Parts: sequence; C-alpha cells; structure tokens
Amino acid sequence: MTKFIQCAVLMVGTLLVFTANAEELNPEKPFAERHVLLQVSDHDPAKFSLTLDVANNLIRHYGGTDNIDVQIITFAGGVNMLTNPDANPNSERIKSLMDSDVTFVVCLNSIDTIKRKTGTRPVLLDGTKGVQTGVAYMLEKIHEGYIQIHP
Repeated sequence: MTKFIQCAVLMVGTLLVFTANAEELNPEKPFAERHVLLQVSDHDPAKFSLTLDVANNLIRHYGGTDNIDVQIITFAGGVNMLTNPDANPNSERIKSLMDSDVTFVVCLNSIDTIKRKTGTRPVLLDGTKGVQTGVAYMLEKIHEGYIQIHP
C-alpha cells in the first residue's frame, strides 16, 4: 500500500507542476497545448506571408486558438510587417489573426532606429503590442517555455 501512495503522490505532484507551468505561460489561454513564438526579423515580404501561413496552419492543426497560443515577434527589418496600415498587403490577414487572439509584438527600439534614419516614425497597425526591446521579450518568452520558430 505504501508504494501505491508514494506513486499517487508523485503523479499528483507532477500533474500540479505541469498545470502550474502551463498557467504561467499565458493565463488568458489556460487550455493551450502549445505556446509558440514566431520570430520575424528580416525585411522580406515572402517571410511575412510565410509567418502568417504558419500561424494559420498551427491554429487549424490544434483546432483553434483556445488550444494554441501564438505570438508573432518582430524586430530589426521584420517590424515592417506591422507598419503602414494603408499600404500593407497583409493588413487584413494580420487583423483576422488578431481577431483570433494571435498576439503581434513589435520592437520599439527598431521603430526608433527607423525614425532616426528616415526622420519619420512608422505608423503601426492597430492592435500591435509594442515592447521596448524585442529580443529581450523573445528571450523572456522562451525562458517561460514558449517554443521559438523562425520561419
């Protein structure tokens, strides 16, 4: 009987650890099986489109955004993916993903660099979350347990 109790305690403890870790990643997505961070750091329109395709494919594969937490982090040349709302060919796709609870994050240091070089601060798409240092944000999310993918 003692081995049974020890085994049961171990199983419950393990379950509590995994449940606590899942809740820590994103409390707004308590049922998410996976937490994914898609990195966009190149100014390449084909990569912008590919990243949006990957996000859509993951959502479909996991049966909806309740089951997967997708965040897209942009920095360096990748910030252009989330700028210029009037002429951005992906703005409707991005808006649709935002409506499906995909988080889009932009590095404000990269935006500041563009402003210094061009004299104009780029206009961000509505709903974009700004963080001061995109790479630091990415590292924090990876440390929390997010899986990084660079399409």
